[in-house]
Amino acid sequence: MEKALSVNKKIKKRKMEFAPYIFISPFYISFIVFLAFPVAYSLFLSFQRWNGVKTMKFVFLKNYIYLFTDPEFYHSLLNTTIMLIMALIIQHCLALFFAFILNQGFVRLKDFFKGVMFIPYTTSTVAIALIFGVLYGTQYGLLNFGIEKLNSISFFNINLPIFWLKGPLTWFSIVFLATWKWVGWNTILYIAGLQSVPTTVYEAAKVDGANWLQIFFKITIPILRPIIYLATSATVIFGMQMFDEPVVLLRGESGLAETGNYGLTTAFYIYRSAFSYAKFGVAAAASYLLVLVILVLSGLNKMIWGEKKEAL
Repeated sequence: MEKALSVNKKIKKRKMEFAPYIFISPFYISFIVFLAFPVAYSLFLSFQRWNGVKTMKFVFLKNYIYLFTDPEFYHSLLNTTIMLIMALIIQHCLALFFAFILNQGFVRLKDFFKGVMFIPYTTSTVAIALIFGVLYGTQYGLLNFGIEKLNSISFFNINLPIFWLKGPLTWFSIVFLATWKWVGWNTILYIAGLQSVPTTVYEAAKVDGANWLQIFFKITIPILRPIIYLATSATVIFGMQMFDEPVVLLRGESGLAETGNYGLTTAFYIYRSAFSYAKFGVAAAASYLLVLVILVLSGLNKMIWGEKKEAL
């Protein structure tokens, strides 16, 4: 009888020991199935030649060598990097300005303005790109229509039509779309950082005779340094993976050719390599090279905005 009780106690103890692992197992199962396995399999695939149907063929580094000799891959990296730099400067300068203004005591309806600025972030990127496609239309676009009206009632003399989605102008068009979507998110981040700063700091600066520009550059920016690093890091990571905006705005590959490949981002290149050209190994290799580029740019961003160690 005592042996049976001791056996039951051991079984219950083992059940209690395994119970926590059972409760957390859904997370680990989903992590392995949806993250760890795809990452490992794509690395394996980057060393294979595969069109999605035939048997895979091990080619070792040939996919990477192909990318290093492909002008379109370099063009996609150049396009993505230029648009990222433009977006970084425009988005965060505007976000810092709006956050600084909305944090002032004399501004009324702050919650209303915060909500209005945050709405674009919650809106579907596909829907936003479709609306901007109407704005950028060559023949019936609202921007060209507005410029035409300005030409008729003022001294403006701008040649029309303007091809917003052709040549280098494509960079500005896509960046403007991304800025409209993300500037509100960055503004909310900066407002949260500013609200943690005691008002006595600003009051002391005003008493010492500091003007608004001095307060902004000498107090606000240094205090917000960790928040700026966080926000710019997110912009680097998501900006280098830009895909939805150019694909929807340019109507896929049909509109991409019209831009002169200026709308070809690296993520778009990866998608096209896999699903248009059936080069899944090349696409997997390109995705890992993109990860390396993101790591390098993130490292540069950390050097600029990361915490600086003071010399002892």
